[in-house]
Amino acid sequence: MSLISVEDALSRVLANVEQPVGIERIPLAACAGRTLAEDVSALRDQPPFPASAMDGYAVRSADCSTIPAVLRVIGESAAGNRFTGTVGAMEAVRIFTGAPVPDGADAVVLQEDTERAGDQVTVKEAARPNRHIRAAGLDFRLGDVLLQAGLRLDSRHIALAAAMGHGALSVHRKPCVAVLATGDELVRAGEPVGPDQITASSLPATILMVEKAGAEAIDLGIARDTLESLDERIRAAKDAGADILVTLGGASVGEHDLVQKALSRHGMDLGFWRVALRPGKPLMHGRLGSTLLLGLPGNPVSSLVCAVLFLVPAIRALLGDQKAAEDPTEDAILGADLPANGDRQDYMRAALTFQDVPLSLAHGAERLMLPVAMPHLLQDSSMLSILERSDALLVRPPHAPPAAAGEPCRIIRLGRFC
Repeated sequence: MSLISVEDALSRVLANVEQPVGIERIPLAACAGRTLAEDVSALRDQPPFPASAMDGYAVRSADCSTIPAVLRVIGESAAGNRFTGTVGAMEAVRIFTGAPVPDGADAVVLQEDTERAGDQVTVKEAARPNRHIRAAGLDFRLGDVLLQAGLRLDSRHIALAAAMGHGALSVHRKPCVAVLATGDELVRAGEPVGPDQITASSLPATILMVEKAGAEAIDLGIARDTLESLDERIRAAKDAGADILVTLGGASVGEHDLVQKALSRHGMDLGFWRVALRPGKPLMHGRLGSTLLLGLPGNPVSSLVCAVLFLVPAIRALLGDQKAAEDPTEDAILGADLPANGDRQDYMRAALTFQDVPLSLAHGAERLMLPVAMPHLLQDSSMLSILERSDALLVRPPHAPPAAAGEPCRIIRLGRFC
């Protein structure tokens, strides 16, 4: 099977997401990090009444057009305890921030612009209509759709939903992603390491990426290089009802790379194998019944790069995110000269600094801070120490010509995913 492009591979992966996962309604306090399944509209106006934006006095602006103006104080309006009367000619109501503006008043004068003596207040600054008053519905109106389906909820969205009058929201359930490392050479982090073994570093990292993307991870552990061991873990993924099964390693062409053979025994429909990217060429995709399959490379940097490019978008598609296929790259400036690229799309590990550059706008020149991507000299796909010191992946298309420092480039920020 020939190499396919990154774009083609991602398109095929997302095309295999038949529909988003199911919906559940949960309390607002539990919604952080979840993905909205339905649009959310306001159940009320906000604010629901004209409200004072400052501490002071509610007045009729016509009474305060000539200053000083001496008014009679007839009551008080506080947040949660409104004044129920009406402000008449040459009258005022003491008012506090957030309190309803009483009927008859059309302005608020600041406390510091007045002098109080008993039930009289002297206004020393002219009042203008609607001054220091938040109109009813200033923020939003009843029925306004303010949160859209597919949105990943954070504290800002939770605050808005609460203000809109919602105590619970309909969200997609968390997709179930089973993660399986493979290889006789692997041991779990913290366990004794034999003379021919290494730690399975990709396993905990992939699990964290799955959870950060909004899914629930199932740790299937490490399968040995036998069909029996792989069969056992594949059955466990099936029994758990995994929406995605992610394997780490074992999908290449060596005699000990048994993942494809094991999955085929369980009825795998292979979509593609091998993608024109670096690092991460031996990437496998397919289906196992209703379960999406992603076989990531064994080298830790390769597996994490492929998780950024394919696993995270697949999770987002399962969550109903309409932007799952959106290009994750952004503009940057190249920090070093680079030679021509080969026939695979390259994702170079790079550190970021920031440089202000002139930006010509219609109203004049301004300065814009742009990231400068400095690729590391060593790009071996086994080197986690280099990945740890990287802020971004510097993306170079296939057959890109030589590039000089200072030229524009495209990057993917790792902090969004890892």
